[in-house]
Amino acid sequence: MALFDRLEAEHREAVRPLAARMRPRSLDEFVGQQHFLGPGKLLRRLLESDRVSSVVFYGPPGTGKTSLAELIAKHTQRTFRSLNAAASGVKELREVLDRARDDIASGGQRTVLFIDELHHFNKQQQNVLLPDVEEGIVALVAATTANPFFALISPLLSRSQIFELQPLTVDDIAALLHRALKDSTRGLGQHKVTVTPEAIQFLATICDGDARRALSALEIGVLSLADNNRTLDLATAEESIQKKSIRYDADGDEHYDAASALIKSIRGSDPDAAIYWMARMLAAGEDPRFLARRIVISAAEDIGNADPQGLILAQAAAAATEFIGLPECRIPLAQAVTYLALAPKSNAAYKAIDAAMDDVKHQRTLPVPVHLRDRHYSGAKRLGHGDGYEYPHDAVDGWVAQDYLGVEARYYEPVDRGYEQQMKQRLEELRSRRQTTPPPE
Repeated sequence: MALFDRLEAEHREAVRPLAARMRPRSLDEFVGQQHFLGPGKLLRRLLESDRVSSVVFYGPPGTGKTSLAELIAKHTQRTFRSLNAAASGVKELREVLDRARDDIASGGQRTVLFIDELHHFNKQQQNVLLPDVEEGIVALVAATTANPFFALISPLLSRSQIFELQPLTVDDIAALLHRALKDSTRGLGQHKVTVTPEAIQFLATICDGDARRALSALEIGVLSLADNNRTLDLATAEESIQKKSIRYDADGDEHYDAASALIKSIRGSDPDAAIYWMARMLAAGEDPRFLARRIVISAAEDIGNADPQGLILAQAAAAATEFIGLPECRIPLAQAVTYLALAPKSNAAYKAIDAAMDDVKHQRTLPVPVHLRDRHYSGAKRLGHGDGYEYPHDAVDGWVAQDYLGVEARYYEPVDRGYEQQMKQRLEELRSRRQTTPPPE
């Protein structure tokens, strides 16, 4: 049976894609994620001291989450069992946990339980894990592309170390491609092909930090070469990977992070960065109406009265987006984004409304002063509503020293930038006049 088992394993290995065959066999072979796996870093220390309990690897595809789980089991000499949360239920989960409990009861090894795409487990399924994780029956190693702070239940988060994996760098990917080309056992070394530096650089760049995608494209390119041509050049590499796939989840972190980067680039007066983030969102299929709404908000929140024209232009771009749609609406959106990025900035109006709303919610509600109340209905005069109101247009300069609130309060504080600088001078003048003008008798 051992012979047949070995043959079956060899046959399965032969059909595995290059990305699976080239998974690292040791921590020294693992590429990237040095911010937590490098010498002296947290995960490395946990592994070296055999203190790994439960960890959650969070990051984009192709960054090594599954490979790290397998390396943890190998490094700690524990039994490795895996489940895919998208294809497993409570029954399968309980079976694995029961086996792990039996192994310990019989004096066997602890189990590293790897659950891929853990965010697909609902709250009930995640709760099933808690007792065995808490008792140390299994060392949970979970992988997810979704933000665990939104996708996982709090008790599981509190019992786990969270490690965020970053997309691999171009140099990291290039190193993996070279390793695959040289390795004759697991890689493509037996094909004896030459890959030009331009092709390597292209694949390492276009994959956006996804090692699996780069290795898959390399394998396609090498296997597609004719017998009389053993050179994989740039043109062949471009054909092998086809259209670039932009990593973007319309309902996940990528959506909100890119939107945040766009707004913060506008606020930071960097039109080049703002245009890039908008282009990335549009290329990934983002609804342009969402972008238009965010741009209108930014015009009021970040530019405000420092340049009142900004809101008008943003609203015009939003209307144009509804009217003409993609792809042409990218042009008025770009016009608005670049204008807003270079406009003078003020959040004074934004701060004013928030401060006033905070007072409304948490302080005593102010009554409308009697002289400001509506008197355009039968009986208002009998209540004295509107008595003593002074009509500003009757004054020579259109202004009277009249109390409009009933208490002393300041919410709007213009800044010394753009048009708001003129507004500040006007406001300071009016406030000074109001303080020095005696109240009407």
